[in-house]
Amino acid sequence: MAAPAADDFRARAAAAAGDAALHRKLDVASLRFLDERAQVFAALPDAEARRDRARAVKAHAIASLATLLPQLEQRFTANGGVVHWARDAAEACAIVLDIATRAGVRLVVKGKSMVSEEIALNAALAAADIEAVETDLGEYIVQLAGEPPSHIITPAIHLSQDDVADLFARRLGEPRHATAEALTAAARRVLRTKFRAAGMGVTGVNFASAESGALVVVENEGNGRMALTLPRIHVALMGIEKVVARDEDLAPMLELLPRSATGQSLTSYVSLVTGPRRPDEMDGPDEVHLVVLDNGRTRLLADPIMREALYCLRCGACLNACPVYRRIGGHAYGYAYSGPIGAVIAPALLGVERVADLPYASTLCGACRDVCPVRIDIPHLLLEWRARIAAAVPRSWGERLLVRAWRTIAASPPLYHVATGAMRAAFAVVAHVPALAALLPPLAAWRRGRELPTFATRPFHRRWRERRVASPDGA
Repeated sequence: MAAPAADDFRARAAAAAGDAALHRKLDVASLRFLDERAQVFAALPDAEARRDRARAVKAHAIASLATLLPQLEQRFTANGGVVHWARDAAEACAIVLDIATRAGVRLVVKGKSMVSEEIALNAALAAADIEAVETDLGEYIVQLAGEPPSHIITPAIHLSQDDVADLFARRLGEPRHATAEALTAAARRVLRTKFRAAGMGVTGVNFASAESGALVVVENEGNGRMALTLPRIHVALMGIEKVVARDEDLAPMLELLPRSATGQSLTSYVSLVTGPRRPDEMDGPDEVHLVVLDNGRTRLLADPIMREALYCLRCGACLNACPVYRRIGGHAYGYAYSGPIGAVIAPALLGVERVADLPYASTLCGACRDVCPVRIDIPHLLLEWRARIAAAVPRSWGERLLVRAWRTIAASPPLYHVATGAMRAAFAVVAHVPALAALLPPLAAWRRGRELPTFATRPFHRRWRERRVASPDGA
């Protein structure tokens, strides 16, 4: 299913912000992942140095794409594969459809691929009367539900076990109160028949080595490996940013990606695709196709500030850490990539005019930067988008007046103290009489998705002044 339009973010976010059950589901899963991430990073020797190394690998690769991508094509072709270049989503879908129709494929099994979500491949296949079946359990669940994924790593993060049991009861005839094991077994029974019948397997690509032409696919369920080995044709979808220079550059990526994504030291399956089945091999595809997608990435590459977003490993850690994402979930963003990194990528890939609200969906607390395995400075990139949007979009006279007033107040300590004192008193009154917020439309809108903050009885600047008076020497 294609992701919803990305231009109604405020309406979707408002609806999600009022869904207490959604908040509980997101918190349970996200906080568990963050806790497990913290544990495995604490146990990793020189973890911070490894993050620095991984960032350096990505920085070098992104700066060298003009050299590395042709090298990857040469090596991959020498290994027996076929490389296709897609400028946008339409071209990528057309390439996959052409491969499928020429081979008479009617059933496609898919490993987890965010690029396939980005280009809405399932919808394109369905329009050509080709069945596409997601085989990652989370992806399969949301496909049955008729929804796009809500998370980069955990597609069904917004659904509880009871939700899935109800869904499987409706769609697969399973008992409504089935256990997690029974639900998994039910999905396995269906998917095994699909694997046996499929003529094509489609997967994503986590990394690709320009040195050897090898594609790396990491996953935990084994479905990805089945999708790339059982069908006669394997199609791998890859954004241009996934290439690294050397085989040895894969090591820091494979160390950090699973730790950041799921709190594992290593994923259960790491597959290296080096081409089609050789004559002396018993299994594997007869054809391997690599579709290399641009779809706006070269615009990011040409931007000296925003190109840092191309370092992303798609681990999803920034989503787990983000208080905004944990409040509204992935569907509110209206795009395949949600959360902080989605708010950075979407304006470049979709056009800022469509998603002008997304860079503002952040508290700028910096938690996303702190957990990013390659230290992408997401808050800085979000601020840059905000500055560009503000420069391009005329501001109302009221907003300009407020900004000028704030600039004057912030530059004058006496005015600042008076203003914060007045705000403290006003917020105390509104907290006791919430209906008063309706008298100020901006405050009423702000309160719809937030709790009114409680001001300290003794603000920091007063305590600081008292301390300076008590200890003039600064001790």
